[in-house]
Amino acid sequence: MTFTQFKEGKFNKAIFGVGSAENHGFHLPFGNDTLVSHAIAMAVAQKVDGMLVLPPVNVGVSYHYDDFPFTLTLRPEVLVEVLKDMLNSTIRQGINRIIIINGHDGNIAPIEIAARSVKVANPEAFIASLDAWWIKAGELLPQDTFEVWNGLGHAGEGETSISLYLFPELCQPKEAQGIVPDLPEGLDIKWKFNEITPYGATGDPTKGTAEKGEKMFNVLVDYIVKSIKEIEKNQWKYGVMLRM
Repeated sequence: MTFTQFKEGKFNKAIFGVGSAENHGFHLPFGNDTLVSHAIAMAVAQKVDGMLVLPPVNVGVSYHYDDFPFTLTLRPEVLVEVLKDMLNSTIRQGINRIIIINGHDGNIAPIEIAARSVKVANPEAFIASLDAWWIKAGELLPQDTFEVWNGLGHAGEGETSISLYLFPELCQPKEAQGIVPDLPEGLDIKWKFNEITPYGATGDPTKGTAEKGEKMFNVLVDYIVKSIKEIEKNQWKYGVMLRM
């Protein structure tokens, strides 16, 4: 995009993906989280007027995966600062309605911290995020869409499916192996990934298909677009602001 294209685009809101560079089993690319989150952002922007797609964040917080090659990681506090700088830069350029599409579990807390910090400093800003598309897709689709673990898992059935739909040329499904980890219910255990899988993947990636991936992608994009258009109808107001 050039200066002229930006000016002529009349952008008044922005969206960007936050991904990772880490192992995704034997069958998916290292940049899987970035590729998926950026693809969702691009598709949303095509359906929402005035939506600028920002460059994705390609490296996230992946300490817990680094026993599997090839994994890069940022320190959590570094990702927080990167996100704060991206949000603040976008606001300084005159766009203060920003949507974040997260592609990786380790980024959830840094996104929360960064977004709330920037919101406090810029009360007029609207910042929202889709923190876990892999969970939301399972909530939106019929219960019988997935065969194992409701499609969940790192490089599991759901993530493999959406990857086979979006970039099949980068996937090697014949290499896929996974396992549903035996984790106790209740407390959220802060595991290292090699404690719960020997394959770099959880769930059952062998059940992944491009057809399931297409359903996931479309329902997620439609969900985000609908949410944005609903808040736009209210002039980006919500909560008690609707009564003012």
